[in-house]
Amino acid sequence: MNEEALNMSLRKFLKIVGVTSQQEIEKAIRAAVADGRLKGNETVSAQMVLTIGKVGLTHKIDGEIMLG
Repeated sequence: MNEEALNMSLRKFLKIVGVTSQQEIEKAIRAAVADGRLKGNETVSAQMVLTIGKVGLTHKIDGEIMLG
């Protein structure tokens, strides 16, 4: 296994995950505020699950996103 290739590939994957996840979260929160499901000043719970079936990895992260 080439450690440098693995590291670079992981960094690229995580950058894509981070950028696209932030865009989707922002879009969903703005829509929820616009249609009244959220007020815009609360904290919402969030969960992210990473799975890599071939290696048997399931990693769950729970957190909160403060809106105001």
